[in-house]
This record gives sequence, structure tokens and C-alpha cells, in this order.
Amino acid sequence: MSTPAESASGTALTADPPDLRLAGLAVAAWLNALAGLYLDAPSALLMAGVAAALAAVGALHLLGLLGRPRAVVRRYGWIAVAVALGVVCGGTATAARLAVRDAPAVRVLAEQRASVTAELVVRDDPRPIRGAPGRPATLLVPARLVGLVGPDGQRISASVRVLALATDPAWRGLLPGQRLAAEGRLGLPRGGDLTAAVLSAAGPPLRRGPPSWPQRAAGSLRDGLQRACAPLPAEQGGLLPGLVVGDTSRLLPTVEEDFRATGMTHLNAVSGSNVAIVVGAVLLLARWSRAGPWLAAGLCAVALVGFVILVRPSPSVVRAGTMGAIGLAALAAGRPRAALPALAAAVTALVLVDPELAGDPGFALSVLATGGLLLLAPRWRDGLRRRGVPAGLAEALAVPAAAQLACGPVVAGLSGTVSLVAVPANLLAVPAIAPATVLGVLAAMISPLWPAGAEFVAWLASWPAFWLVLVARHGAALPAGTLPWMGGVPGALLLAALTVALLVATRRPVVRRLVAVVTVAVVLGTLPVRLVARGWPPSGWVVVVCAVGQGDAVVLPVATGRAVVVDAGPEPAAVDGCLRRLGIREVSLLVVSHFHADHVGGVAGVFRGRRVGEVLTPAWSEPETGQELVRAAAAGGRARLVTAPAGWTYRVGGVALVVLGPPYPLRGTRSDPNNNSLVLRATVAGVRILLPGDAESEEQQALLDRMPPSAFRAEVLKVAHHGSAYQDGAFLDAVRPAVALVPVGTGNTYGHPHPALLARLSRGGARVLRTDTDGDVAAVRGDSGLAVVARSVRPGTQS
Repeated sequence: MSTPAESASGTALTADPPDLRLAGLAVAAWLNALAGLYLDAPSALLMAGVAAALAAVGALHLLGLLGRPRAVVRRYGWIAVAVALGVVCGGTATAARLAVRDAPAVRVLAEQRASVTAELVVRDDPRPIRGAPGRPATLLVPARLVGLVGPDGQRISASVRVLALATDPAWRGLLPGQRLAAEGRLGLPRGGDLTAAVLSAAGPPLRRGPPSWPQRAAGSLRDGLQRACAPLPAEQGGLLPGLVVGDTSRLLPTVEEDFRATGMTHLNAVSGSNVAIVVGAVLLLARWSRAGPWLAAGLCAVALVGFVILVRPSPSVVRAGTMGAIGLAALAAGRPRAALPALAAAVTALVLVDPELAGDPGFALSVLATGGLLLLAPRWRDGLRRRGVPAGLAEALAVPAAAQLACGPVVAGLSGTVSLVAVPANLLAVPAIAPATVLGVLAAMISPLWPAGAEFVAWLASWPAFWLVLVARHGAALPAGTLPWMGGVPGALLLAALTVALLVATRRPVVRRLVAVVTVAVVLGTLPVRLVARGWPPSGWVVVVCAVGQGDAVVLPVATGRAVVVDAGPEPAAVDGCLRRLGIREVSLLVVSHFHADHVGGVAGVFRGRRVGEVLTPAWSEPETGQELVRAAAAGGRARLVTAPAGWTYRVGGVALVVLGPPYPLRGTRSDPNNNSLVLRATVAGVRILLPGDAESEEQQALLDRMPPSAFRAEVLKVAHHGSAYQDGAFLDAVRPAVALVPVGTGNTYGHPHPALLARLSRGGARVLRTDTDGDVAAVRGDSGLAVVARSVRPGTQS
């Protein structure tokens, strides 16, 4: 973000080399604290001592080179001294925290998995994580332990960090700073941070008084923003609170997935960019009103404190506020070259105060993004301006590119992918971020006093938010938008090394031209091949079973771009990807065979960017969590819900469906939801396809008792329940398939598909394909009969 001071100074930001004197201190303290988190206190001190001694020897050696130019001695010698000092400070601070973390009183109880009553103070907002199918989501509640009562009645006073795991809904509404009591069982933490124990809460918390007034004020403003966004369309209404205050409770899963695919997830979390936008707006107003540097800095400080209160002063928000205020504070003071030393000093202070930040990916992303904006963006902006690019466009190009390049190694290590659309997507998003954020903050601030005005301001903010939704949606739809990459620390270090090498090499004009030519060649050479010569879907396909992991998703073609979909798999991204590969833009009918998570967990992916006409569900409503998920998706997509009995028929385009079962509600079986699955017979281009959901032997036998075997005859069988052993032999003999398609996940722990079942199908003359080894699989009707095609291999053999 440019400011008047920056514009007036022209290229002042790049006239002198960056001041790196404090950078060695910050990096040494950071890395030493990170290494110490995986050790105990004595080992951390020993490691710090050895590293500091080596750094001190290097510093003395450099400072002793009197024959060298004085500038070299001053620069490199004192950087080495700063490194030695950072090692000592980082190691000492981390060792002191580790000694508190590993205090025997709490550690012994955690090793014994003792039942305790704990007195806690909440440190951050509760965060839900995905639970097992059919079970409520688990909440992660970071907290500080202030005391506990052990299993023998002993009272222990301690001030250590704990992580509470809770499933009771009463934990959801807790605010940071809330004091409470909770019963549960202690356990050992995973390590790598300052958490002393994990508390598995046994029930609801007992609150000890109200939260502090800043937290209550923040809660009131956040609730006001949610009320102001309630009348907006679901996509913008769920996104806007995430943009402004990081509240993603109403964010649609489809929008979340699109933002993740395009590298825009940082917009849904409070970061330094949020702080920079809000404080920058205040700074511009102060400069416009001719306020002096000190008055402008004071107004920015007030805005910063107010914004931190609005989004809740949790540790992550304080970190973001510190990072986001650094550059603006330096510019407001009229000393832009002080921005990088200020960043280094802030990193050092934060790591020494809270060594756990050294291992926090959010902290790394904040620091790297700020560093990229300070080191790379000004140079790239000025280089573009020297080549005739207008100042505003040069700024808009340089800022997202610098931030994305700096954060790329960490993102690649976390996700195992490298996004090719992240830079252009974030570039297109830049014009909308500031208006949406500023208007959203204004809506939150006036919501307690003027609710109608807050709704109007939120409506204004919804327009730039809608632009962000469009950018994410179309960016996620691009083929080859992300490439696989080595995950973890090795992948991050590899990409970091390649990035540094590229930055150094491109200082030469010849290398810059070579990189540009190679980039254009890759884009023009590989992208059209993916778009035009993709070879999928195969011509004449009548059914595709999608590779969605351990779950079901089946597609029947209605017409070009239209289909009937049966089940949605466990994850939205997987089924959405399969439908995109098939070019499906409209779903005439979505059939839910039953409500287990491996069949409905991805239902939001079917609705992503598509119109869904109707949703057919079974009469058996268990598990309720799956039913609620389907109902919410249908309501959000304005699709009509239909419940059909046996005998229900449906025809659209070239697809004819008939519901064969269940013939009646089955109770007391091995799995009642499975054995009340909808069993369908589809006919596509004259090919009969049997889709039995997860029906096991009990439902299969009940169907044979009510209907003749000829009713189940089909050329293609979607094998029930991922190929489990619970199949009725007479039922399989009645189907007599020529093709058997098995949807199953790689490395599943259920033993699916069962070898005896596969052998029986093969002996019966069926060609068996499975999604865990073959990827998306299709049955194709050609001139010479029925064929099978697997997307991971070349077109298959005739059956």
C-alpha cells in the first residue's frame, strides 16, 4: 500500500541497501527457539551455548580483520555479534519456558492420564476440527492452567499452557480471557510447542465470572457485524465477517474450498494486511487533513488498538497487529529505512516473549509477507515504473507478487502443492480487499448504535466481497491451477533455496529473459494440452465412478454438461474435481443413498458453481448429522428435497431411474443406515446399471424375497459398500454383471475390497475396476459393445 510519503520520496526506498544489522539477531533467536521447542530445558541451554560460542568465534574473527575495508568490518562483524546475541537470548528464553512446561507436578499427572478438575483461562477462540463420521465435532480450546485438583484431592497451583479437547456445545461460546472450571482427563501433548498437557473435557465448562470488558465489547461488535450481514446472499454474507474479523462460522464450504485452491485463504484470517488496511486508511485521512507525523502516528495507534479489540486480542491477533503496524509506523515517522530493523526487532521481541511463535506457521507467514513487502515490493515497483508502468498499477503488481513469493515456501511445505493461480488471483483481488475491509469495520462499529445503517454499509461491502468470490470461483476452476510438491520441511527448504537462487540469478538481464521465455513456453505449451487433449471423459460413457477416497460418487450423463449424481463422497473438493473433469455444469438430480459421511460429506462440492434441480433422499434419517448436512446444502442451493419409496421412477434426458429398495424399513441389522440404502437401477443408452449404495447382505436378501431375480439384472454393477465381505451370493448371481466398478479408498483400514468378493466377481465373468488403483473409472458403450476406461491409464479393454 503506497502512502503520500512514499510517493513523494520517489525511489527513496531503494536508494540505499537495506539495513540488516538486526536481521541476524532476529533470525538467530527465531531458529534457536524453534529448535529448542523439541528439546527439554537442559538440552536447549546446551545447544544455545554451543551455537553462541561458534557465533562468537566468528564475530571475533571478523572484527579482527583490520586489513579489510572498514565498511566490511562494520557490516559483517556486527551482524555476527548480533547472531551470537540472538542465539543466547533465544535459547535462554526458550529454556526458561520449557522448564515451566515440564514442571513435574503436572507432567506426572499427564503421564498417568489422571482425572482432574482444572481451573483454566481461555487464551484463544475455540476451533472446531472434523470429527469421525456420525460423531460431533471436537473443539480445540487453547487455555492457561492456573490450578487443578488431582485424583487424590491434592491441589496444585501452576501457570502452564494446556489444550482442552471438548465436544460439548457449551464450549463454543467461550471468549479469550474467560475463566472457567472443567473436569476431564489429562494426557501428554504431541510436543513441539509450550503445551504442558492435553485436557480431554468430560462435559460442559463451569464459568467463573464474565470475560473482560474488551472481550465483551469485541463480542458485541462481532455479533452486530453478523446481524448486519444476515440479509446478504449466503456467499458474501459468510465471507465478509471472515475478511473483517476472521469469523468464518458462516463461510460456505464451497467458498472456503475455492479460496484454498487459489491461495486466498489468508483473506479469511486476521493478518498484518488487515491491520495495514485499517491503519493505512486512518493514515491517509490524517495526511489529507494535514496532520503532522506525531499526530498521524497517534491516530494510527488508536485505530490499531481499536481494531485489535474488535477482532479479539488473542495471541494471533496481537502478532498480526505487530507485523502489520511496522511498515506504517516507520513511514509515518518519516524514516522508511527503519522499517526492516523494526521488523527484526519486533520478531526478536515476540519470539523472546512467546517462544512458541517460532513454530507457528501463521507467524512465519506474517513475517515473510511483511519482509517481502519491505525488501522485494519497493524494488519491483520502482523497476516497473522505470519501464513505464503507471505508479498505481506497478504497486498493485508488485505487492501481491512479493508477498506470494516470500510466503510460497511455507505454503508449499504445509499443503504439498505449488499454486500457479495464486499470484494472478491475489492480484485481481487487491482492488476489492481494502473497500470490503474498511466498510466491514465501519458496519461493525456502528451496528450497536444504528443497525439499519450497519446493514446498508454491509450491503455496500458485499459488492467487493462478491468480486472476491468470483475470482476464487473461476481461479479454482482453472485446470493445472496447482502442482504437486514435496511437503513438510524438506519441501519448504527446497522451494526457498530455488526462490533465492532465482532472485539472485534474475539480477542478470540474460537470465531474466531466459526465465520469461521459459515461463511463456510452459504456459503456452502445457496448458492447451490439458484443455484440448485431456482424453476425459471418454466418448460414449454411460457411468463414471469417481475416485473420491473411501466413499461413493457416481455420475450418469443426461446431456452435455448435465448429469445425475448418486452420492457425494467424503470431501467437497474430490467430488467437485470429478464433476469438473467431466464438464458437468448442472445436476438434474442428486441422489443420496444414505446419510453416512462417506456418502454425504462432499455434498457441498456437488453444489459448487452448479445448479442442482432436486435432491432424492432415503426415508431412513440416521445419522442425523448427515441428514442436516444434506438439508443445509439443498437449502443453500435452492434445490427441492424428495423422499421416494420403492417403485419411484424418474426420467431425464437419456437417464431412466427406478428405486428398487429398501422394500421396507430394516431394523436390528449389522448397520441399519447401510441396510436402508436406496437401491437404484439406472438405464443409460440401453445399458442397465445397478447402484446398491452400501446395502449389505440383509437388505440384499430382503430385496430378493420381494422381487424376482430378473429385476436386478444389470450389465454394470457399482459394487455395494466399497467391496466389503457382507454381500449375498444369490444377489450377485441375480445381477450377473459384465462390469463391476468398486469405489474404495487407498490404504483404508476396513480391508475393502474383500479379496474373496473380487475373486467371485471375476469368476462370474465381470471385468473389475477399482478407484484406489485405477482412479476415475467409466463404463463406455461403443460400436463393438461395452468397454471400461480408467482415467489413470489408457482406454481399457472390451468386455
